[in-house]
Amino acid sequence: MYFDRLFYGKKSKRSYRYSIPSWSDIMKKHTIYFVAAGAAGAAFGLYLYYLQRGRAVLVPKDPNIYVLEGGGMEVHVSALGATITKIIAPDRNGVRGDVVLGFDDIEPYMTGQSPYFGCIVGRVANRIANATFELDGKQYSLNANNGPNTLHGGLVGFDKVWWSAEFEDHPEGRQLRMTYTSRDGEEGFPGTVQATVTYRLTTQSPHASGSSALVTEMEATTNKATPISMAQHTYWNLGGHASGSVLNHVLRLVAAAYTPVDENLIPTGAIVPTKGTPFDFSNRHKIGALIRSVEGGGYDHNYVLAAPRKGKGAEGSGVRLAASVFEPTTGRAMDLLTDAPGVQFYTGNFLDGSITGKEGAVYQKHGAFCLETQGFPNAVNDAAFPSVIVRPGETYKHTMVHRFYTR
Repeated sequence: MYFDRLFYGKKSKRSYRYSIPSWSDIMKKHTIYFVAAGAAGAAFGLYLYYLQRGRAVLVPKDPNIYVLEGGGMEVHVSALGATITKIIAPDRNGVRGDVVLGFDDIEPYMTGQSPYFGCIVGRVANRIANATFELDGKQYSLNANNGPNTLHGGLVGFDKVWWSAEFEDHPEGRQLRMTYTSRDGEEGFPGTVQATVTYRLTTQSPHASGSSALVTEMEATTNKATPISMAQHTYWNLGGHASGSVLNHVLRLVAAAYTPVDENLIPTGAIVPTKGTPFDFSNRHKIGALIRSVEGGGYDHNYVLAAPRKGKGAEGSGVRLAASVFEPTTGRAMDLLTDAPGVQFYTGNFLDGSITGKEGAVYQKHGAFCLETQGFPNAVNDAAFPSVIVRPGETYKHTMVHRFYTR
C-alpha cells in the first residue's frame, strides 16, 4: 500500500523485509504530497480564522460557563449560542436535580451534535418555507437546513456563534447580559442586527410570586428592515434530565387555538380552535394522554396565545401565563409567562437514542419537552400572522419568565 511504501520503502530482493529510506529520499520522491498537505493545512487555518471572526464555532473563543445562583437553584450558561447547559432545581423533598437536557462539555455543542439543546435560536426561530421570503419588494434567499426550509436561522444561526457575556447588577439581582452582532447578509438575511439576551435568576421579580424565577429578556435592533423572532430552546424534563419519558408530565397550555402544519411542518395559514382535538391542553392533563392521535409522532406545533395583559402584577407588565407543567414523581412544577404571540410545544419527537448526554444519559424519544415562545412559524411569508419584521429605529423585545416551585 502507498503508506507502507512511503514510510518503509521498497521490498529488498534478498528478503521480504522492508528497508528504511532516509528522509531526504522520502522528500525527493513525495514532495508533491507534502506540498499539497501543507497547502491544505494553510487553507484550513484560514478557514478557522474566518469562522473565529463571528461565523461559526470550530475553535472556542470563550469556553467558560457562567453560573447564576439563587433560591436553591443554579442556571449554567455557555457563551456558545447563549446556551443554558444546566438548571439545578430542588424537588418536593429538597433533593436537587438537573432538569434540562445537554452535554457535560462544550465539544458536542461545537460539532453539531446538539439538536438545539438550551440555546438561543435566531435570527428567526422555527421554519421559513422554501428558505425564501419577500420584503419591501425584494426577494431574499436563505440557507436551507431543514429539507427545503430554513430552520432556526439557517446553517449558522444564533445557536452556533459565540456571544460576549458579562455579569451586571439589576434591582432584582445579578444577571448575565450576552450580546452578538449578526452582520448584514448573514445566512441571507438583510441588515446588521445587534442582539442581546439577558438571563436573571431571582426571587424578587413581580412575576416570581414568592418562588424562584428565571427571567429571559431578548432584544434586537437593526439598520435595515429584517425579520427577527428569537427563541429560547431549552429541552425540559422536570423529573431530571436522565429520567426518561415526559409523557406523564401534566401540562396546561393557555391557548384556545393552534396553527396546523403540512408535511414539512410549515403552518398551512389556518388558525384552528383546539377544543375537541388532541391539541387541547386548556384543562391540564398528561402530555401523553392523546399523543398517539397526533400525526408525526408527537407535538411540534405553534399555539396561539391571548394578547398580553397590561398593568402591574404577576401577569402584567406585558407578560401573561402561557403554560404550566407538573411532574408528579418529584413534585417539581414550572409556569411559563411570556409576551410573545405564540409558543411552540415540542415533545422531543426526533430524539432517538443516538445522543449520549450528561452523565452518560441516552436521550430517547419523548425524553423532553420544549416550550419555545416566539413569533408564528413562517410569519414572514404569511400576512395573516403577527408580523416579525423589525425596521430601523424599532427595538425587538421578547420576555420569558420560568417560575419554579414544588407541589
